[in-house]
Amino acid sequence: MFAPSLPGLPDPDAAPGFYDGVPAKRLLAWIVDSALILVITLVAVPFTGFTALFFFPLLWLAVGFVYRVATLARGSATPGMRLLGIEFRDRSGRRLDLAHAVLHTLGYTLSISTVLVQAWSVVLMLTGSRRQGLTDLILGTAAINRPSLPG
Repeated sequence: MFAPSLPGLPDPDAAPGFYDGVPAKRLLAWIVDSALILVITLVAVPFTGFTALFFFPLLWLAVGFVYRVATLARGSATPGMRLLGIEFRDRSGRRLDLAHAVLHTLGYTLSISTVLVQAWSVVLMLTGSRRQGLTDLILGTAAINRPSLPG
């Protein structure tokens, strides 16, 4: 059964397994993805004649944005999320398309730019029935445990 406001997402009361452990998995996936983004950014620095060292945080942010959009649009999960067995779904239960990937990444980028907004998002993930962050609530998306494929 699905909630009327998000008809395509699993109902957290009828199918709680879709949301079990998702906040912790999101944190671990974020660590994995951040490490991968750092490596990609460090590899890119020599190709700028090392001038990127003067704007390294902006380069890291840009690489991270492209990384997240590309991986979310391709499979609705970043490599870290795939490793941990979670993925995003939209309000209809579908995987994210390019537009949703851009909007979700934009929301994520804006939320990490402000400590209070990020803290609020984390609190929402820890307390909400669907474990949604602020960006998820606005877009109607949710991170769920990846459904297993029928045998």
